[in-house]
Amino acid sequence: MKALIVAAGYGSRLRTVSPSKPLTLVAGTPLIARVIAAARAGGASAFTVVTGHEAEAVEAYLAALDPAITCVRTPDWSLANGHSVLTGADALGPERHLLMMADHLFDPALVARTIAAPPAALTLAIDRRLGNPLVDLDDVTRVRTQGDAIVAIGKHLPDYDAFDCGVFAVDGRFHDALRASIAAGGAGSISAGVEALAATGGARVTDIGDTWWLDVDDPKALDQAEAALAA
Repeated sequence: MKALIVAAGYGSRLRTVSPSKPLTLVAGTPLIARVIAAARAGGASAFTVVTGHEAEAVEAYLAALDPAITCVRTPDWSLANGHSVLTGADALGPERHLLMMADHLFDPALVARTIAAPPAALTLAIDRRLGNPLVDLDDVTRVRTQGDAIVAIGKHLPDYDAFDCGVFAVDGRFHDALRASIAAGGAGSISAGVEALAATGGARVTDIGDTWWLDVDDPKALDQAEAALAA
């Protein structure tokens, strides 16, 4: 399955460590290289990366890493992440594909489980371990589910039963939901597109069980990632 990786943002919480979040070294290897390697091991077959901030450096690195990787630049990387997704959607088309972030590390089994989930407009890999010590409760996107359906999603959701792991399988219906959200005046975040699909029953989940994952968004999380990879 093809994969779209969003790597366009500013990465403000890691700026003290690296000018480019995707190129931040984790145990000696750039973060985005680890994401690509794990996704490939989990079943991803080809990659499109949406660039923005520090685009030239990211694109040059990826061209050297694997010339088969396609890079597309989002017109305005200061906008919400859904705009980057739509930039990638224009290159990938509506067929089902993986969607992931350049700053989320994971065991390849998480990707394999997401690919194997029943086809839907959107399937989100979720962690139901609410006590997971690697989760930053101040920054994680929270999810409320009913069975395998998403009911609500958001960073400040007061009532939730799972965490968003940052890995999705989506198709053109998700792109349409994002476009409709933006046309209606929304900020254009990925979560807004998920909410739009959830309202019609089109947003589903797959539970990752005890699979390892980590959002590397700040120096503390970077230290946690390096400790885990060194173990």
